[in-house]
Amino acid sequence: MSKPIARWEINAKALAKKAINDSKQLNELLQGILSREDKTRYTSFKALMFIADEQPGLLYPHWDYFATLINGENTRSKYIGIYLLAALTVVDKDNKFEQIFDKYYDLLNDKSIIPSAHVAGNSGRIVKAKAQLEPKITDRLLSIDKTHHNPGHRELIKSHAIEAFNEYFEHAEDKTKILEFVKRQLKSKSPKTKNRAKEFLKKWGSAGT
Repeated sequence: MSKPIARWEINAKALAKKAINDSKQLNELLQGILSREDKTRYTSFKALMFIADEQPGLLYPHWDYFATLINGENTRSKYIGIYLLAALTVVDKDNKFEQIFDKYYDLLNDKSIIPSAHVAGNSGRIVKAKAQLEPKITDRLLSIDKTHHNPGHRELIKSHAIEAFNEYFEHAEDKTKILEFVKRQLKSKSPKTKNRAKEFLKKWGSAGT
């Protein structure tokens, strides 16, 4: 039995479809992601993500606006910026992501685990759009143990990194280092991370032999 679609998701899709042909509605969504009201902020964000998936070129002119979201102290804004920027890399003809690369990946060491985990998780999408950045992104993900996070949080971030590796491993430059990293997670104290490591190695483990 399929999972029922939540009302907010239906509303977000409807708003997205309207905003594609209505600049006023689009501007309302852009303002909505700054709202202090959770429902408004989240519905606006999901609507913008629907647009980013279907017509990313429509949002690309607002790249700099989304980039400001990862510069502040607000964790919720960082979360939104992380996802929208990753989604727009597919149309980033001006290489704007390269200009903020360090700022984006420095969030792996953010004071909160939330931005850190989601930067790791979105890395697969970014590599698919910008294959030339794969070695740099992989190096960042392999260095999670160097972040300030406590051991438990680092383990959770690694689960998202493994998820990203799974998306682009076939095209990774240094498969051996990735495999070694994932194998170490078989001893992780995080069940989620350990399970993802097992699934990854079941799929890709023979690539290192």
